[in-house]
Order: sequence, then C-alpha cells, then structure tokens
Amino acid sequence: MQQTQPELAISTEHLRKVYGGSMGRAPFVAVQDLTFSVERGQVFGFLGPNGAGKTTTINILLGNVYPTQGSAQLLGQPIGNRDVRAKIGFLPEKFQFHDFLTADEFLDLHGRLYGMSAAQRRTRIPEVLEMVGLTARRHSKLREFSKGMQQRAGLAQAILNDPDLVILDEPTSALDPMGRRDVREIVSALKAQGKTVLLNSHLLSEIEMTCDQVAILKAGQVIKQGKIDDLLSAPTTVQMRILNQTPATGRALEKLTGKLEVSGEWVSVTIKDEAIIPELVAAIVEGQSKLMSLVPMRETLEDLFIRVVETGGDQ
Repeated sequence: MQQTQPELAISTEHLRKVYGGSMGRAPFVAVQDLTFSVERGQVFGFLGPNGAGKTTTINILLGNVYPTQGSAQLLGQPIGNRDVRAKIGFLPEKFQFHDFLTADEFLDLHGRLYGMSAAQRRTRIPEVLEMVGLTARRHSKLREFSKGMQQRAGLAQAILNDPDLVILDEPTSALDPMGRRDVREIVSALKAQGKTVLLNSHLLSEIEMTCDQVAILKAGQVIKQGKIDDLLSAPTTVQMRILNQTPATGRALEKLTGKLEVSGEWVSVTIKDEAIIPELVAAIVEGQSKLMSLVPMRETLEDLFIRVVETGGDQ
C-alpha cells in the first residue's frame, strides 16, 4: 500500500541568497543551498552558529527578502501568498515595539493589523495575555516592562491571530528559568492545538526539551537534520567503575570498543550501539573483575551541535 506523504508546513528547495556583487563589492552568500522541510504539527528547531543563515532564511520565508535562487512554500503555498501570511505568527529576535502603548493597546493595534474584528480582539487579547502571564500588567505601558516582560508581550502578539505556523526567533533569550518554562508550556500548548512552531534558539537545552526535529545549519546549508530521539538515540560513552581490573579485562574491553580511558577504578569507553553493553558486562566478569556501576551517557544536543558544526556533519 502506498504511503501517504505528510503535509508540510515549510518546504525549501535549493534556496540561495547572495548579497552584493555589484558596484565593485564582493558578493556575500548568506544562504547557499538550503533544502529542508517541516511537517505540520511539529515543533522544529532551527539551529546554527552565528552567521549560518538562519535569520536570512526566516526573512525569506516571511517574504521580507527575495531569494536569489531556489523556492520555498509555507502551508502548501509559495512564499508571499497573502492568505498564508495571515496564518503566520512571528516574534523577531530584535523587536522594537511602540513603548508608549499599554499591553492592551499594543495587542489591539496588532489585532487590527491582522485584520481581526473588534469582537475577535476583545475575546482573544485577554486569552493571550493570560497565556503569557501578563494579565495583571495589561494596562501598563510597554516602556515600564522589563526585557523579559517585553519578550512575553512579543510572544503574545505572535500568537494573537491564532496562527497555523508560529516562527519564534530566540523567544527565551531575555527570560529567567521560570519564564523559559512558561514558553515551553506555551509551545507545547500550540503543538497540542495542531500548530507548527519553527523555533530558533541558542539555548540548546531548551530545544532538546521542546522540539520534535531539528536542522543544523552551517554556512547556509543544512548539515544535519532529523528527529531528536533518533539523533541522540545511542549512548556514545559508557562510564564504569571496575574493581580488581586485570589485563584480560582491559584487552577484552579494548577489543570491543577500540579505545578505553582509565582513571583509577573508573573506565570510560566509546560505543556506537547500546546493544554492545551486555558484552561489556560479560567481558568484565570473564576477566575476573568486579563491575560496581555502569552508566550509559547519551550525547546531548549541545554535544551533537558542536561535533557536527566542527566536522561539517561528516562524523
């Protein structure tokens, strides 16, 4: 039976963006050959070091910048489609809001820009203020808000129009741990409603806790993409406390893993598949040593990020 292809919220094909290259200026390639896709209903992490092309890509998707080559679609339509734009919410990293407005007035303004009716705004504004924890400050001017509270107000405007696709650029950068937890809960609530969230953040622990899939960019190209559970599935390091270590034990462990690091009673080995762990235990017992503890250490998203960025994703 033929498998049904998943519906895509975002799709890019060989996207390229070059700045300059005229009047004697050398061209700058911001996005080189970018192909990736995001299924509907996913929380998708969009990662990369500074200068990798993330912001340029987001601006292309939003229709703020035209690509030099390639194509992209949002919610099944080419980028720039007006009907689709009305179904998108966006929180930029460097936002500048009208700080003389109250939170209520600010959201009412953006509701008008979204084309929401007065009745829709009266219902929706209190809902999103409650979601981001600003109900008590709805009549306060934005200039009185801390950076974290302004971030919450920006998040409220990003979800005000009940969008199908939400693009968040560093949404937790100014927030304390409690605020980051609140954003995770909002993102989880959006996913439960069937929304798609594209999340760009340098806080990789937040991405690891929140996202279903990630794409890692380097120099304008995707060098790694996949489900987080798949990318981080196998423990890469096993730490063991072994008493009465014998030469036979050491040789057996080295034969199974290729390399081991020994520091007193502690032995650390690198493995490619957790299925080898029972063989490690058997080798220790057969070598007449005593295994006191064994802890598989799964690679974190930060470990994976650093490794693939430094190696280009080849390892």
